[in-house]
Amino acid sequence: MRTVVPVALGARSYEVRIGEGLIDGAGAEILPFLRRRKVAVVTDESVAALHLERLVAALASQGIAVSTLSLPPGEGTKGWPQFARCVEWLLEQKIERRDIVIAFGGGVIGDLVGFAAAVLRRGVRFVQIPTTLLAQVDSSVGGKTGINTTQGKNLVGAFHQPSLVLADIGVLDSLPPRDFLAGYGEVVKYGLLGDAAFFDWLESAGPELAAGDKVARHRAVARSVEMKAGIVERDETEEGERALLNLGHTFCHALEKATGYSDRLLHGEGVAIGCALAFELSQRLGLCPQEAPSRVRAHLKAMGMKTDLSDIPGGLPGAEHLLNLMGQDKKVVDGRLRFILARDIGQAFVAEDVPPSVVLTLLNDALARP
Repeated sequence: MRTVVPVALGARSYEVRIGEGLIDGAGAEILPFLRRRKVAVVTDESVAALHLERLVAALASQGIAVSTLSLPPGEGTKGWPQFARCVEWLLEQKIERRDIVIAFGGGVIGDLVGFAAAVLRRGVRFVQIPTTLLAQVDSSVGGKTGINTTQGKNLVGAFHQPSLVLADIGVLDSLPPRDFLAGYGEVVKYGLLGDAAFFDWLESAGPELAAGDKVARHRAVARSVEMKAGIVERDETEEGERALLNLGHTFCHALEKATGYSDRLLHGEGVAIGCALAFELSQRLGLCPQEAPSRVRAHLKAMGMKTDLSDIPGGLPGAEHLLNLMGQDKKVVDGRLRFILARDIGQAFVAEDVPPSVVLTLLNDALARP
């Protein structure tokens, strides 16, 4: 089974190809994009140990020369030191503007390498080969690249669309259960923000998907990519509708900063907690039915996911500090926080007039829960 989702952006258009075995066929997939048979692959050490040999062999089978760089795994890599290391290495490989850089890994690698490609020689083409569920359904599509700073998450970056995305469903088998479920947080997000029928399907198919059912996984990735591609086509640089993709992320980014971008909280786990809080906030503001937040939380719990602040190991700062961390979020406009709220499942919208006092009360209540 193979699905091709086009991302129509004029001269920056590309395809997201979804299926099994795409890593083993990567040489043939990428060859038509090359001006010369040379690529640079940037990955992380965990992905390299599992899959890099296969990718290099696939590229070599087409006569493509490959140089590789493996960075440390984890969110801590997505900062200035490893970004500088990546850029310097690409320059040492004499990568030219017409060459291709391959980002081979999860969202951290995709974001960092995409940003490096954006600034290298004022713009080098790159290909995304995402190896996690989260990267396949979200970060590899849409051209958002960037790194974290001491001030917050993704505050330095650029819009730089890939030339091609290869989402190999088979590679998801190698993910630890925690990493797979973290990616599932982004899958659920698509149903919650704009496709109630997709959320209905996830409520029934979620356990099969987590257990490894290839058909269910393919459908989940394809539908998520279709939804994101459609939104990106209509709003490439997040001037309006694309902000909906940040459902749960205002809470998530504050929690990630509070936990030091560490393994205490994976990004997709933060998204799941953030979605639960966003629906609770919507209900407290009288915007959505009372049963909607309960249904969201029930499904996440049924999948074995984090849903509450108490699910995060270690202590968290107080509600006021978390609210201040939200003030560094990219969605702040004229000093006012923008939240993605919902009128019901599948009906998200951008809200710019949420009273901080209501958010503070919600955070205090959430911190008090056992």
